[in-house]
Amino acid sequence: MKFNVFTQMEYVVQSPGTLILNIHALRTPHQAVLNEEFTVEPYIKVEELVSTQAENRLIRFEVAEPGTIKVTYNALVDNYYEVIDYSRQEETLVAQLDVSVLPYLNPSRYCQSDKLYRLAHNLFGHIDNPFEQVVTLTDWIHNNVQYLSGYSNAQTSAFDTVTEQVGVCRDFAHLGIALCRALTIPARYFTGYAYHLKPADFHACFEAYLGGNWVLFDATKLVPLNGLIKIATGRDAADTAIANIFGDVTFTTMQVSCELAEAENFEPFYYETGGFKGLMYL
Repeated sequence: MKFNVFTQMEYVVQSPGTLILNIHALRTPHQAVLNEEFTVEPYIKVEELVSTQAENRLIRFEVAEPGTIKVTYNALVDNYYEVIDYSRQEETLVAQLDVSVLPYLNPSRYCQSDKLYRLAHNLFGHIDNPFEQVVTLTDWIHNNVQYLSGYSNAQTSAFDTVTEQVGVCRDFAHLGIALCRALTIPARYFTGYAYHLKPADFHACFEAYLGGNWVLFDATKLVPLNGLIKIATGRDAADTAIANIFGDVTFTTMQVSCELAEAENFEPFYYETGGFKGLMYL
């Protein structure tokens, strides 16, 4: 499925500084970036970096003069996903996990799984099938946490979200990750462009490691699971921030869009209650 993705951001620069942006569609064996264009106005030389601790394509550039800069990114991306039957999925022992997966079992800055161990096991510990556990906890978050734009901030953690029972997509994802890790299911943060998201914005959800695959879950249920273009994954939002700003630079405006590139028959995919079909981006 091909999608056109676009973002444009403006910043006001008061003094020299550095920006590190994470807005490029990720290149994976099954997500092909067919073409893309990145510009900074006025022109500034940029460099692309590869993150060492997560799946990210980072753009770094220095701003030497005060003024206003505009960053624009657009791309044509072809992604592929697979739907897998997890009805017979059994728990994977930690001793059998690949070493690359182990960091996603640990508590992290925004996902304090150690503080949610009792809650996770009281609510979901009786479920034998790990996929069913994650679907059930995702439904629980959706039903018990109110989605409210502007309520949380950059300091809000999974523990805050489960206490206050309100948040945005970032908070829903952090809580899902923390509950998974408390159940000894590796989980990681997923950020991307989202088809049918209203209002249009970057979107956050999470992936759980089940049966040797990273399977996608979204507790907000705001977009179809097969309408996402991956930008980055990491332990939590600290690894996948859209922008890191160093210096007296202020973000002012942003536009984001994700649209079908061709007149294709798009059939939205969501998880069904009691179902065992999981979606995996490769």
